[in-house]
Amino acid sequence: MSLPADLHYTLEHEWLSDGSPATVGITAVAADALGDIVYLELPAVGDDVAAGSVIGEIESTKSVSELFSPVSGTVTEVNSAAVDDPSIVNSDPFGAGWLIKVDVTSTGPLLTAEEYEAHAAG
Repeated sequence: MSLPADLHYTLEHEWLSDGSPATVGITAVAADALGDIVYLELPAVGDDVAAGSVIGEIESTKSVSELFSPVSGTVTEVNSAAVDDPSIVNSDPFGAGWLIKVDVTSTGPLLTAEEYEAHAAG
């Protein structure tokens, strides 16, 4: 598994960039497990999110899964390209397939790439 070392990860398979606003997405592990992603329900710009809380849903041809926020703060941007074409999340989960950007006030529990890799493998 090749994970960007400069990102932080959650046990629920989301990733988070450094800084504020921070970018949030799902990992390649999650995208692969879901299969073909066909629908995204994301919070709106201006919505407040809380670390560990459900912020939306991701639907694939296999299942529907909840999305969890790795941080608390206010949504500053939503990836409308991914909402319009959710397959971008499958093809580029760490790049063009990002989900939201959040003006961070606090973070929840985060893992390093090495810690997440061990979690995903186990």
